[in-house]
Amino acid sequence: MCASYGLEPVFDLSPMDERENRLLLEQWIERRGGNAKITGKKAVNLNPLITADESGHRALNLAWWWIHVCNEPAKFSAFNARDDKLLQSRVWKGPFREHRALAPATWYVEKGRRFALPDGGVFGIASITTTAYRGDEKMLTYALVTRDAVDQAATVHPRMPLVLPAELHDDWLDPTLAGDGDLLAEALSASEELSRSMVIVGGNDS
Repeated sequence: MCASYGLEPVFDLSPMDERENRLLLEQWIERRGGNAKITGKKAVNLNPLITADESGHRALNLAWWWIHVCNEPAKFSAFNARDDKLLQSRVWKGPFREHRALAPATWYVEKGRRFALPDGGVFGIASITTTAYRGDEKMLTYALVTRDAVDQAATVHPRMPLVLPAELHDDWLDPTLAGDGDLLAEALSASEELSRSMVIVGGNDS
């Protein structure tokens, strides 16, 4: 599910509003039409991603949307990570424990239907990351976290992105806070209101 999401020029999620980051986002939107779309395991989909360091300082990066394992794109479907697999999967549990991020978006697409917040605002999709290397090149790779769909989203597909409210962003991004059952439960509970507010705003997207 969710093999496409996107970003309109709405930059009110820190650190998207910083001058250099706004320029990066504007260039990405112009080049990609604001569309992050899975195009296969070759990881040609470089998209904005928010991370934070141990001091809490946030950074905006461009990252590959398909988790890499041992410096190569995973050979299985690795663009989405189910919430109920984060604590057990040998691929997901390490990144969830220590390497989390937020994918900024203003919409996502499921089965040709576009979903967004009623006000069209930007939201953060919970993500997990790994770092891969190609020679001297350091590559940040990620997968979106998904949860059980609710309300309008559930009428289209049983899964949806795990959308986090602003008050949980710091905890999710904090690499010193272990990704465990407590954090996962808190994220799922906190996401409920935003998830239920997602509405269908268009169709026939691919």
